[in-house]
Parts: sequence; C-alpha cells; structure tokens
Amino acid sequence: METRKLGATGPAVSAIGLGCMGMSGMYGPSDRDEGIATIRAALDAGVTLLDTGDFYGMGHNELLIAEALKGVPRDSYQLSVKFGAQRDPAGAWLGFDGRPAAVKTSLAYTLNRLGVDHVDVYRSARLDPSVPIEETVGAIAEMVTAGYVRHIGLSEVGPETIRRAAAVHPIADLQIEYSLISRAVEEEVLPTLRELGVSMTAYGVLSRGLISGHWTKPDMAKGDFRAASPRFQGENADRNLALVEALRSVAEARGVTVAQIAIAWVLAQGTDIVPVIGARRRDRLAEALGALDVALMADDLAAIERAMPRDAAAGDRYPEHQMGMLDGGR
Repeated sequence: METRKLGATGPAVSAIGLGCMGMSGMYGPSDRDEGIATIRAALDAGVTLLDTGDFYGMGHNELLIAEALKGVPRDSYQLSVKFGAQRDPAGAWLGFDGRPAAVKTSLAYTLNRLGVDHVDVYRSARLDPSVPIEETVGAIAEMVTAGYVRHIGLSEVGPETIRRAAAVHPIADLQIEYSLISRAVEEEVLPTLRELGVSMTAYGVLSRGLISGHWTKPDMAKGDFRAASPRFQGENADRNLALVEALRSVAEARGVTVAQIAIAWVLAQGTDIVPVIGARRRDRLAEALGALDVALMADDLAAIERAMPRDAAAGDRYPEHQMGMLDGGR
C-alpha cells in the first residue's frame, strides 16, 4: 500500500482511507456484519486510515469500528474522528458545538466507545460560528498535550479559518469534499493548504455514489439522507447521470470502472491529498482500491475533463440550509 503524509507534522497513512459513515445507516439500512467484514478487509489490504464521527448513528459507528478492531495492534491503524454535530433523538441536525468543554466531553465518550487511549486525528465536523476557532483548536491542543489526541485536523472550513487554526497549533489535514463534480476547493482552499503545509483528506470523491457508475434513479432506501440532496433530485439527477455516462466512456477506454477513474483522478491531484472512500461492502472496497493501479496520463486527464468539466454538476452538494453551515468549499 502506498502511503501519504498528513501535513508537515502528521502521520503517514494509506493513500486511500476508509470512511465508515455509511455503515451506520446514513444511506438507509446497513448490514452490521458486512460493515465489520469490510473494515477488516480494508486493514488486510493495507488501509490504515479509518474515518468516523461520534454522531454517525449516534455512537453506533464508533462501536462498530471498536468491534472490528478487536485484536488489531493499535499502532497499525489511524483513527480520524469528527465531533461537534448536534442531533436530536429523531436524527434532526441541531447545529454544532465547538466549546472547549464540549471538545473534551465528546473526546471522552469517543475514547470509551472506541476502546482506545487516543485518537490519531481529532477535528470539529463544522465550524461553530459562536465559538472562535482558536478556542476549539486550543482545547484539542490541550488534549494533544495530555496524550489523548495525536494530531489536529479541520473539516469544511475556509482559508481564513485554516490560517487562524494553524496559528494556534500545527494542523495535519483538512477534511473537505473534493471530487470531479465538487471542485470549489481548488480556488482558494487548496492553495492555502499547500502554502501552510496542510494535507487534505477528501471525502465525497464519488459524490455519495452519484458518480460511482452504480447509482441509478431512483435508488434510495428509506432513511437515505441523499433523498434531500439537490444533486439527486429530478432534472439535476438526470443531468448529472449524463455526465457519468460520458465518464464511463473514458473509463471503459482505459479498461477500468467509473468509480476507479473518478478516484484515480483525485489521487492524481497531488500526493498531499488522501481520498476517503465510503465503501460499506467488501466488493465496493475492492473496486475502490483498484484505483491505486490506475496511472492517469495527460491525455487521460484531458479526456476526463472533457467528459466531466469543472462546474458541470447540476445542484448543490447539500440542501440550502446545510450549505449555509459551511465555512469553505461552497
């Protein structure tokens, strides 16, 4: 497995990470046994970076990961954990809490659920507009000093916030959506990261399955949060699926799948970018890891750009109210 380093001071991790959110119901019902098997298969394949959030399934995801990691040496993998999202018993989103007390309380519960004595990268899921980023990062820095956290990350924030956070403590990486149809970060966010020596862990590289080559309309189970996503709605979905078909022609010419060429494109954007793949089944994981063997040449990249041009996507990546919660990459 190829490795990539998270920032100037962060850990070396597998070139592809495994995002575990979908194993806890965010895309409709999930299979617990298959989720555990997928995590273990990822570890066997050399994947070391596992990404989760304490609000994925309201703790379910962390407990699932803990079960999958039983007996696995702690120094053989890295845990990236997001915190701060507030949800009610029905699953509704209530905002974000970045207060220092919330940072430490959330971490205490996370360590207990995961059954570990530290997490490798800890980050607020979103910017809390009522709490200065310096206070949130400062609280995580205290947890670094105490040994409960190894490195500090950020999630979905813009250039100004990145700079302010980095002035408090070294930042390993920014987790933000980046894919062939989500490229807003290229304008200001990515240059800022590179100036400061901060890496990117890119999620949504298949746009939640939209550009995987597998999703069809309609194809959403009850409880699938994509049902509210503008890109999956009506004519937007039709226009986006037309882009996928154009990309499929490029992929087939190379003898690879749509998902593999989309992931390979993200991998090709720089060794400081680590795609986080949301596979929740072993077959999808195996397909995603096949992207590591896809070397894209200049002609390939040009063909991909023609098939799926920048800004060609129809619809925002989140509903309007959630877009309003973003600090960067809109």
